[in-house]
Amino acid sequence: MTIDRRTMLGMAAGAAALSADDRLAQTAPRGALPAGQWEPGEVIPLWPGAAPGMPAAAPPQEIVQRSPDPNFTDRALVHVAQPRLTVFRAPEPNGAALLAMPGGAYQRVVIDKEGFEIGRWLAARGVTVFVLAYRLPGDGWAAGPDVALSDAQRAMRVIRDRARHYAIDPRRVAAMGFSAGGHLCADLLTRHDAGTYTAVDAADGFSARPLLAAPIYPVITMSAPFAHMGSRKELLGAAPSPELEAAHSPAANAAEGAPPTFLVHAEDDDVVPVENSLMMRAALRAKGVPVETHLFTSGGHGFGIRQVAGKPAEAWPELFLAWAKTQGLF
Repeated sequence: MTIDRRTMLGMAAGAAALSADDRLAQTAPRGALPAGQWEPGEVIPLWPGAAPGMPAAAPPQEIVQRSPDPNFTDRALVHVAQPRLTVFRAPEPNGAALLAMPGGAYQRVVIDKEGFEIGRWLAARGVTVFVLAYRLPGDGWAAGPDVALSDAQRAMRVIRDRARHYAIDPRRVAAMGFSAGGHLCADLLTRHDAGTYTAVDAADGFSARPLLAAPIYPVITMSAPFAHMGSRKELLGAAPSPELEAAHSPAANAAEGAPPTFLVHAEDDDVVPVENSLMMRAALRAKGVPVETHLFTSGGHGFGIRQVAGKPAEAWPELFLAWAKTQGLF
């Protein structure tokens, strides 16, 4: 992509539109971060102007610092009004890119533990990472339960539209998500071509299909007994119909030709049962989709990278990297 003066001005205007809360998300709240935890320096607004389907009252966007430890930054975004991509540029890019979708039970977006951490880790290994702050379905957006998927589809297209600017190959863009973000990742891999919004610019001419997908300890089913009920309630309401549950359970939407998929779960996960990943694995295999699955004896839930140190699940990032190479990501 050629960046001309008009494009640069548009990008600058979009960046200027970010609120003080958005800019705060790029800075450490208590001085410098520990060594190796560098902050990103670039944010891309996902939509030109306001995001589509804004409720009558804009969500009161806020950043919450959840960690009392100054050496462990754990921020979450709530009531996201301005969806955007935070960019982790690879110092030595290998042409690969990844869209990272943090979790948060569709109540918040956990940007550090399940976004910025994997952004730093993969960028150091040549992958340019885009961490998605997506809109939340409980805030009254017109797209309802498809609002986060709209942002994920749009994000994939924006990344491809700007591929030349970031020295990436538009064919080599992967997706990864954690917990509820894992549900969003699985939704994207099964419904990447669903019409969830009206095209707004040339970027929407690109495909939203990831080259490969990695739902990590994902929420998959919206039906009892294995649904994560908090995510289900935020996404579908208190008493969804069986038809609505099925429409938003990615395993029920698995199809031939879906992207190769990498699944990770801990057997002792007491928040999102491991059966969620097993359902997704079975559904994809039934459609002939290649699936790499890693189940660990311990790790719990929401472990990201730092919180799994010393446990069996600590191996998952390197396992992903090795598998992604076999799938042509780099």
